[in-house]
Amino acid sequence: MAGDYYEILGISRDATQDEIKRAYRRLARKYHPDVNKEPGAEDRFKEVNRAHEILSDPEMKARYDRFGEAGVSSGAGAGAGAGYSDFGDMGGFADIFETIFSGFGGGMGTGAAGGRRRTGPTRGDDLRLDLKLEFREAIFGGEKEIRIPHLETCQTCNGSGAKPGTGAKTCGTCNGTGQVRRATRTPFGSFAQVSVCPTCNGEGQVIEEKCESCGGAGRKQETKKLKITIPAGVDNGTRLRVAREGDAGQKGGAPGDLYVYLFVEEDAKFKREGTNILSDISVSYLQAILGSKIPVDTVDGEAELTIPPGTQPKTVLTLEDKGVPKLGNPVSRGDHLITVNVEIPTKVGADERGLLEQLAKIRGENTGKDGGIEGFLGKMFRG
Repeated sequence: MAGDYYEILGISRDATQDEIKRAYRRLARKYHPDVNKEPGAEDRFKEVNRAHEILSDPEMKARYDRFGEAGVSSGAGAGAGAGYSDFGDMGGFADIFETIFSGFGGGMGTGAAGGRRRTGPTRGDDLRLDLKLEFREAIFGGEKEIRIPHLETCQTCNGSGAKPGTGAKTCGTCNGTGQVRRATRTPFGSFAQVSVCPTCNGEGQVIEEKCESCGGAGRKQETKKLKITIPAGVDNGTRLRVAREGDAGQKGGAPGDLYVYLFVEEDAKFKREGTNILSDISVSYLQAILGSKIPVDTVDGEAELTIPPGTQPKTVLTLEDKGVPKLGNPVSRGDHLITVNVEIPTKVGADERGLLEQLAKIRGENTGKDGGIEGFLGKMFRG
């Protein structure tokens, strides 16, 4: 009976294909007979290979998960007793060689591995820019000018990298293939080692005379001024995509994109909670008792707030549609929520005290037992 393949590789049953591959390569390197001469290493290596052969094939893995060894014992490829040259999955076989023989200076393949680099158009890289906004800028949006350093196509050589009037020629090292090969003898036989041509860097062509402006790169680092539109209602962490403003592509490839991450500065008066704006206001005890209309600051400017008679401390009053515009729908706005703080004086003048004492008598309050006039006012606002 074969052991549990998941236990052999030391992985869980919900392991991904990448996790299966990493476990296999680690154990194959550890137990390979050319590396590990301890007794039992060869058998262990065969078990590891068999486990990988089954679990790396989605169909075989599904059958093994359902039926166990019985589901993969027939027609499933070489078993644990197979010779070194019969590993079933040749992709996994190449992976072992990439690990064990990495010291040879390149990926080991069985013919076409380590192929030529792409020589066609290549898209430019995407770029990121962090941008700070003032509180009101984030609420109402608008245009913002930024400066971004990025790679632009060289205007002197039009991105070819060659000096004007010259061109490229076939690489003499690889004869235009972009790769070089050499035969390597191993205990498993003779294999072709394929690596990127060091002369042309896999392109298959070399520039006769490099452009003096870009040094043959075809692109130059430039700082560009750019105006971007900030939508109303953005918040901390909002990401804006500016198409085609990243690094220029190569060989006619499309430019990358610019991603702008927004960070909103705090405001001394206002706080934000979703699409609502929060602030505080202080009123006198007389304004709270009698009610009043007072001017308050909002993000739109000054507005009038009605304090209802008998307003209690920490009451929250609402100015509708004075909050943050909804991102993507600026005609819809949140509210401005204002918390009312009532100021109770610690000292009052003689005239004011007399009037308050008369009020206390009218209300049937005994001010002497509850801390004087201040206690009377406090009691009023407590209920």
